[in-house]
Amino acid sequence: MTKIKLLAAAVLAIAFSAPASAQQTMTAKPAQTAFGEAESRAIEEIVHDYLVTNPEVLLEVMDALETKRSAQQLASQKKAITDTGPALFETPEGTALGNPDGDVTVVEFFDYNCSFCKRAMADMDALVEKDPNVRFVLKEIPVLGPQSLEAATVSLAFRELAPEKYAAFHRELLAGRGVADEVKALTVAEGFGISEEQLRPAMGSAAVKAALQEADRLASSLAINGTPSYVIADKVLPGAVGVADLTATIANVRKCGSANC
Repeated sequence: MTKIKLLAAAVLAIAFSAPASAQQTMTAKPAQTAFGEAESRAIEEIVHDYLVTNPEVLLEVMDALETKRSAQQLASQKKAITDTGPALFETPEGTALGNPDGDVTVVEFFDYNCSFCKRAMADMDALVEKDPNVRFVLKEIPVLGPQSLEAATVSLAFRELAPEKYAAFHRELLAGRGVADEVKALTVAEGFGISEEQLRPAMGSAAVKAALQEADRLASSLAINGTPSYVIADKVLPGAVGVADLTATIANVRKCGSANC
């Protein structure tokens, strides 16, 4: 019986540590074992009884699995961020928010029609006001349809013509009520002294198209498919995570050079 118990323990460990794909393969086509029919039944009974008596083992296994997956995700993110190159943290001169020479850069991927992005703007403003050494870079990924693409196209054209006013333009357009589209974006631009006649050539320019394509490429490389999403140093933070999480991540970067110390 001692031998069977040891074999059962081994089977249990393998069953819960194997990847999901491997488990599916085993289910679809059971591997051949050296156990006889009687031994197999005995192992099954031991495993069943053990789990019923000690269900907390399942929680321990799930916790270990989650820890392993989180570590794998972080490693994958670090590699992806490294592979994207310096373009991820770059923005045209005069268009970074906060301190353009800040020691930590926060990259935000956003959409002008994203309700969570609208709420997260307050987090960005609070962070910039609280931390004089943070640099904010905005990446426009219009994922919410044609109207978002229109707004982003006007915004990037505005950035080309008046980079020193881009931060203010961004705040006003993002904070506006209703749907952000070409008409609304042009109206906001007019308020900053940039007319539609000035913007039209830039809206169709190669530079604006390239900026949209580059932001989309970066987002795809980092598996970002929703807004807002942040990148700080070697970590992707999906969703409107809030000031506290952003601040803590920045503090880690300053402490150990990584988002996770």
